[in-house]
Amino acid sequence: MTEQAEQYVFDTEHDRYPVAVHVILTDGDGRVLLMRRAGSGYADGQLGLPAGHVDLGETPTDCAVREIAEELGVGLDPRELVPSGTMFRRSLEPRVDLFFVARAWTGNPEIREPHKCTELVWADPENLPDDALDFIGTALAGTRTGRHFHEYGWNTTTV
Repeated sequence: MTEQAEQYVFDTEHDRYPVAVHVILTDGDGRVLLMRRAGSGYADGQLGLPAGHVDLGETPTDCAVREIAEELGVGLDPRELVPSGTMFRRSLEPRVDLFFVARAWTGNPEIREPHKCTELVWADPENLPDDALDFIGTALAGTRTGRHFHEYGWNTTTV
């Protein structure tokens, strides 16, 4: 990257939203891997997909590879990640969530950040545990049906 490309100029006239990447890992029985959140102050104790925020200067794909390695000790080849959805979601603040399906990975998922995750759960994507984050079911259903964009949590017409 050139020095000029490393510098960012931010437009202050428009809102900025955090961007998070969520990775869908599926086992041989079609179950998805969920992680019990801890220590973040957001949805602690609930189940979510392996995920993380895209850092400044990082691409979403690079974020997915990095987060899965940090959180689970699993290796992902970026060519094995398939974009599976985008969600403009109302949470504590509006945010943009990008979802990827990992077609393949190396290693066995294990908790690598016990201060952020207390349990790994393989769950049926069509019958998620009651304590799964509410938007996860919508994202997984969109992956199954090919509906890859959602506006979630807004008091408007849902897309």
